[in-house]
Amino acid sequence: MKNISRLILIPLLALAGLTLSAQVMELTPSQKLRAAERIINSFYVEDVDDAELATEAIKAMLKTLDPHSSYTTPDETKEFTAPLEGKFSGIGITFNMPEDTVYVIQTITGGPSQKAGLLPGDRIIAANDTVLAGRKMKNSEVMKHLRGPEGTEVRLQVKRGEELIDFNLVRAEIPIYSVDETFMADPTTGYIAVSRFGESTAQEVKGAIKALKKKGMKNLIIDLSGNGGGYLGAAFDMAGEFLPKNTPVVSTSGRAVAPQTFVTEEQGDFLDGRVVVIANQYTASAAEILSGALQDNDRGLVVGRRTFGKGLVQRPFPFPDGSMIRLTTSRYYTPSGRCIQKPYEKGKSEEYQLDLLNRMASGELWHADSIPQPDSLRYETLRKHRPVYGGGGITPDVFVPVDTTYYSPYYRDLMAKAVVNRTVVNYVDKNRSELLKKYPTEEAFYGGFVLPDEVVQAMIERATEAGVSFKADEWERSAPLVRAVLKGLICRDLYEKGSYYRAVAPLNKDYTEALRLINDPERYNKLLGN
Repeated sequence: MKNISRLILIPLLALAGLTLSAQVMELTPSQKLRAAERIINSFYVEDVDDAELATEAIKAMLKTLDPHSSYTTPDETKEFTAPLEGKFSGIGITFNMPEDTVYVIQTITGGPSQKAGLLPGDRIIAANDTVLAGRKMKNSEVMKHLRGPEGTEVRLQVKRGEELIDFNLVRAEIPIYSVDETFMADPTTGYIAVSRFGESTAQEVKGAIKALKKKGMKNLIIDLSGNGGGYLGAAFDMAGEFLPKNTPVVSTSGRAVAPQTFVTEEQGDFLDGRVVVIANQYTASAAEILSGALQDNDRGLVVGRRTFGKGLVQRPFPFPDGSMIRLTTSRYYTPSGRCIQKPYEKGKSEEYQLDLLNRMASGELWHADSIPQPDSLRYETLRKHRPVYGGGGITPDVFVPVDTTYYSPYYRDLMAKAVVNRTVVNYVDKNRSELLKKYPTEEAFYGGFVLPDEVVQAMIERATEAGVSFKADEWERSAPLVRAVLKGLICRDLYEKGSYYRAVAPLNKDYTEALRLINDPERYNKLLGN
């Protein structure tokens, strides 16, 4: 038996480029890794996919580090980077999938669909001989047929009313916007919702501020709720809109990266008006950099709930095949010196992901006094020396508990079954021309449109047909929100960049508290320490 073991061991060591000796031989980690790969390739019982083996090995290595270092395949890398780069190649539409039909909501200005004459309300039946209608495809599957390399052709069969029309479109580069909503909340208060931090974010915000100023804006609400972050540089550039020249925004430091502090290079365009940031437990990364910069420099107040707590910076390391490692190379610090990265244990990313559930269980989402604020992580803002805390997200200056006032199982099922969307699609499809004639602009719509009762009744009947039974008590609770959602979706369907949230905002406590605060100069200044 010993001889058999020795005979097996010798070729293994030879494969690894080593020889058997009387003494135990120490291998370097890289030698051991290469030896393991050779052994598996040479002796495993079945054929091995080298690419899959390498991918899984890389993922396993990164898993032993922090929760944010990751590896993406070429396809995953494209999906990840497209929203941040601010573009993708496609036909330039936003669409919905009521029931099993691709329904065009809007065509993007200057995109192939608009140039070819596609209209909101058109239904895409097929793309390049692949039938899309009647198949209950996921949105991601539909996008695979509509998106593609710039310059490639896609043939569409479109149903408009009862007419079938064929379109030949050439895919082009389509912009993805960071600013989702912009409107005047009141005669002097502007509102900007930023959903991500990509290459174009700062320019989009700059343009939105300029447009709002023309409408009389003096003060600004920046909504970062649900913003998962993006490029650190985009957050730095956006912060510069609100801060004087040479103001610190963020600093970074890591084992292999020299410490660096980033300060604004120019005077911002919005230095005087009051600023309130809306943030919540899903606000993360670059969005926290902006929130922390404004808070630490006493330039604005944060309203909402403690943010996610991601204070680690990932650097992309692309491979020639299009795959990528995003490796954590440094931590970032707000201007007061605090790192807002929440605690984690290496290799235990699953526990890390449970943090939000733990916050919920502790009552933190409903009670401000449940937010941890240890003295050891206490810092001070730069101008007014207000206390701020590190160690896990940005703590708001004004806490707003999670609001479930209008939530009910009936509302949940209406949304889950896409009943609300289908109702809007049908209503706008039948009344688009009349509505646009009566309300030619979004301002006219919000100034005069009243949701017809028959639309609500049609939705309730459609819900019943879809298996969502009407419950009077739950409807009474959720009716104001459902009516607002219907109105907002109709607006979004009718107008290019029509504001959906403008209809819903008055029912959102984060928004109403931000608006109340920004219009109370005495309270605002007191909280800032003025």
